[in-house]
Amino acid sequence: MKEIENRADINILVTTFYNEVRKDALLSPIFNHHLKAEQWPPHLEKLTDFWVTALLGDVCFKGNPTKAHLKVDKHLKHTMSQEHFGQWLQIWFQTIDSLYVGDVAQRAKDASRRMATGQYLNVWKSREV
Repeated sequence: MKEIENRADINILVTTFYNEVRKDALLSPIFNHHLKAEQWPPHLEKLTDFWVTALLGDVCFKGNPTKAHLKVDKHLKHTMSQEHFGQWLQIWFQTIDSLYVGDVAQRAKDASRRMATGQYLNVWKSREV
């Protein structure tokens, strides 16, 4: 086990994680519907950019995660739930723990908790009453 030190480490984390997500009974129908096979490589690069920015401070991410989550929730007829975000976090933590140790790995866990909570709240608040 090693520490997360660079983009290559984060790319391994992101790729390993989404390989698991794409097999998960709860999450795979969502992710596999929204991304075709040929869309995954560039999407994984974009997610690597996101985590490089979040964890290493090398600003390379361009995008709007909230907009993406709102679009998916709309497609799901506003059924995205805390369970989805909880399962995402569980797989993320398991993947981190299987690959890495140290301060950056812990920051990845802490940041993901905050992000999952924030994204779910944004989704929930955006729904029409």
